[in-house]
Amino acid sequence: MEDTFKNNFKPRDKQMMSLSVYNVGFQKCGPGYQWGPGVRDHYLIHHIVSGKGCYEVNHRVYELKAGDSFLVYPLVPVVYRADGAEPWEYYWVGFSGTDAATILRSTDFSEETPVIHQAGYSDQIRRQILHIYEARGNDLEHSVEMTGRLYTTLSLFIKYCSQPKKREDSYQSYVQRAVAYIASHYSYPITIEEIASYVGISRSHLFRAFQTRLSMSPKEYLSAYRIRQACSLLKDSDLSVTAIARSVGFENSLYFSRVFHKITGAAPTDYARAHSRGE
Repeated sequence: MEDTFKNNFKPRDKQMMSLSVYNVGFQKCGPGYQWGPGVRDHYLIHHIVSGKGCYEVNHRVYELKAGDSFLVYPLVPVVYRADGAEPWEYYWVGFSGTDAATILRSTDFSEETPVIHQAGYSDQIRRQILHIYEARGNDLEHSVEMTGRLYTTLSLFIKYCSQPKKREDSYQSYVQRAVAYIASHYSYPITIEEIASYVGISRSHLFRAFQTRLSMSPKEYLSAYRIRQACSLLKDSDLSVTAIARSVGFENSLYFSRVFHKITGAAPTDYARAHSRGE
């Protein structure tokens, strides 16, 4: 009987918000080895390096072999099964985070076609996934290194994408990256220029993306996001208005009060009084 093996690693904690490795490994399957029917709670890429098998998803069956890759989407029922005569060996990496969907939309993977056949960069994919595995560990330094190598792995799928994405799709990805950055940094005195720099586009381009997708400017979105967080603090904490203003990224409490009133129609103190936990 042909030897089989499985090497995998699952971090104890997912410490990175933008992109986190959930599991990584490689396996030589036995004849007919099957996973599923089942669902994952994260994205999962398998890359086949030898043998063959099939991937079933959305009432379709894909026959796959060495050089092919398939993507499992979160909460989508799937089955994948090794061939009975030539069982596959594959490398895989599971991941999630605020950057994941945006990155995958820039590749040839899609929910309609979650497979890539005969990638000319097959060995590069294998080596990059192996690098993620080699960086495994549960400390922050391991999480950062694994995430960095995951970005490199995913960049291969973007680099060799056969169909350039439409500008409208780009706008969506720009907005998602900006929104994720705001969610992580709103408590600091960030500027629109800093957000645009993080996304990798000009301020004017970011403005057009927000207007197209959200019908508001990046500045309006940032202010509204901060005020939503301030409302939560006013209702659920005993912090002063000045402390809350500072906590949500406003250095000037008077300016914070003006923005708060403009968005909510009430002064911060009146809002806190109306929503106090004792009333």
